[in-house]
Amino acid sequence: MARVKYGKTTRARRKRWIKRAKGYYGTKSTNFKKAREQVIRSMAYAFVGRKQKKRDFRKLWIMRINAAVRPYGLNYSQFMNGIKLTGLDLNRKMLSELAINQPQEFAKVVEAVKKTLSK
Repeated sequence: MARVKYGKTTRARRKRWIKRAKGYYGTKSTNFKKAREQVIRSMAYAFVGRKQKKRDFRKLWIMRINAAVRPYGLNYSQFMNGIKLTGLDLNRKMLSELAINQPQEFAKVVEAVKKTLSK
């Protein structure tokens, strides 16, 4: 019976892993075993990073809103409570963008919240 070596198949499979590891440092980009380990680890980090990005942006928006409402004599939690009581349907991202790019409009929102909270 003839001997089967699987040369093309194995080489192609290994090249796919090495191709994914392009740009990695040292043997991680050339050695099949190290490249495969690093690609798997990198995919895990990327998965976690996609979740962390959402958290980080929410933290950023909260910090910006807090900094923007402080001059009006409110803090973040009071302001968000007022937003809910007022019935304004603005999320944190939009509030943050308003505070940065359109301070006059943001001031109107803050005044509406203050009016609602004073009742």
